[in-house]
Amino acid sequence: MTYFYSKYIVIESIIEELHSMDLTDGEKHHLASLIDSSIHHTILDEILSNLTPEDKKIFLEEINKDPENEKIMEFLNQRIENIEGKIKKVSEDLIKELHKDIKEAKRRK
Repeated sequence: MTYFYSKYIVIESIIEELHSMDLTDGEKHHLASLIDSSIHHTILDEILSNLTPEDKKIFLEEINKDPENEKIMEFLNQRIENIEGKIKKVSEDLIKELHKDIKEAKRRK
């Protein structure tokens, strides 16, 4: 799924890792869905941790209406300093951790 923050994250390397694993297409699809969900929740946690209670309500209402709406980033930019950088950092950190997990899984096979 595409989200308002999609242009700030790069997941191709982790998807390539999944394709290199000896898994069925169904297993790869399931893992890709888990990765997408993990990234989404990590980014939402970062955003919500930096908003006031009132801004959290507004943000959640807007994301529930249309998660692709780029105006959400405008809203966040007005309320959170360097939100793009924060989104990039938490997503990159998670992707690095996922790469380590995949490497460990391959080693154990």
